[in-house]
Amino acid sequence: MRSPSILSTTPQAPSPARTRGPARAGAAIFDACQIGVVLRAVMFVEAVVAAATLFQASTPSEWLMLLATVTGGALPATLLWLLSACWLKKLLGRLPRAAQYAAGALLGAAAAVYGCGLLRLTGVVGSAPWIASALAGAMFAALVMAALVLRARGQTPAAMTARLEELQSRIRPHFLFNTLNSAIALVREEPAKAEAMLEDLSELFRHALADEGESVTLADEIALAERYLAIEQVRFGERLRIRWDIDPAANGARLPPLLLQPLVENAVKHGVEPSPEGAKIRIRTERRGSMAVIEVINSLPPLRWADEPLPRGHGIALANVRDRLHLLHDVQAQFSAGMDQKAYRVRIAIPAEA
Repeated sequence: MRSPSILSTTPQAPSPARTRGPARAGAAIFDACQIGVVLRAVMFVEAVVAAATLFQASTPSEWLMLLATVTGGALPATLLWLLSACWLKKLLGRLPRAAQYAAGALLGAAAAVYGCGLLRLTGVVGSAPWIASALAGAMFAALVMAALVLRARGQTPAAMTARLEELQSRIRPHFLFNTLNSAIALVREEPAKAEAMLEDLSELFRHALADEGESVTLADEIALAERYLAIEQVRFGERLRIRWDIDPAANGARLPPLLLQPLVENAVKHGVEPSPEGAKIRIRTERRGSMAVIEVINSLPPLRWADEPLPRGHGIALANVRDRLHLLHDVQAQFSAGMDQKAYRVRIAIPAEA
């Protein structure tokens, strides 16, 4: 029997992972190891180079030649700076913010001198402007760091807003009342099932109200979804038909807390509840190379089985899920939702390992 913790939460110390501000001690002001950071830094440098070379070119062909020449030094320098910042991430994280900016600028100057040296060694330029290159590299590094810090600050209220919306959507009165009514009906005839139902409800509330950090494993999310569906199975009986296709190799993928359960809840709400015949729900996970794929699929009820059309959702829960995924995994997260023949499919692809 599971340990009872009916509608109670265990006090937990605030998780350090929830403090996402870039200025906290012991953390780098930005993470150069993320693909999104690499793409933004390269695009920023290339955009500035493209604009600057326009001042020196009189024709489009001359501009393209000049752009290619400068890119031959700027791109390797940018990638070297990003690689160095990623490699020294833990060391930089121990420094105060001002020292991190200074170290990043010095790395930028050294990387720019390296890029200038490449152009000089290959004979692209006759004389190497070492000092100008170093100053430009330091300036670019400072600008990129400042832009990424501002982006991290902008993510903090967005993450908190998404968290609040997610909490509000989890504690829905109708779900609570339906669960309690079902448990009351089972108390005399099947007390063990009623107890298990209340324990599942308690676990759902514990996860909804606890501060679990910025991410949990896919295995944790699957376990929580199983508890939710166990409650709904008691309510709907044979109308709710569930199929689990779980790949253990994908269980280590990281997700924002309480991300899978609202997708399963949407499947119940829009697939099972409106249909007198019920619906099939399939939860599938799969490891594909370096990515973990998660799918929640529910069969659809008839478009019109009553006097009025079936209610349609506003997409708020799906938008919340998509936003929270991108806050955690940036450009590495993929999200899609829509009709697939006679079913509705939500598909998520995220890095399989942290």
